[in-house]
Amino acid sequence: MKNKFKLLFVLLLSFVTLSTTDAQTRKERKILYNSKYNYEIEALGVGQDGTKVFKIWGYGSTVGEAVMSAKTDAVAACIFKGLTGGAGAAPTPPICSEANIEVTKSDYFEKFFEVGGKYLQYVAVTNDGNPAGADRIKIKKGYKVAIYVQVMYDALRRQLEADGIARRLDSGF
Repeated sequence: MKNKFKLLFVLLLSFVTLSTTDAQTRKERKILYNSKYNYEIEALGVGQDGTKVFKIWGYGSTVGEAVMSAKTDAVAACIFKGLTGGAGAAPTPPICSEANIEVTKSDYFEKFFEVGGKYLQYVAVTNDGNPAGADRIKIKKGYKVAIYVQVMYDALRRQLEADGIARRLDSGF
């Protein structure tokens, strides 16, 4: 009986230890959720030359705010984080690979990403997803909406290079 109790205690202790080491605390989840670098992206395939096609999720208190957030995040992901590969598309590195460029060039990016800003020129095609399906989810503080987006990646890169934000590909290492 004593051996069974010890075995049960050891199993219970190991289960609790394993389950708490991988779990995020509520505070960590909140920080991650509110992070401007938390993009949920799914590659959809290869677009026309010079474009990237993917599905991205945006958050907002209304559906419209979530859609605009997703458009902003789509361009920001191309600039700062890069895109994952999948569905026939290769992974794409970020346009600006310099660390903390969003901080060092904050004046430029605040103007670039303002409401109705220049970033909208590079969002070629959007589809607000399926309104009745899983592409619009009501969450505690608003909505989580997926859009299918085509970003004019090469044009965005050329503009950032012309503005002196991104290094030219032929500038060397």
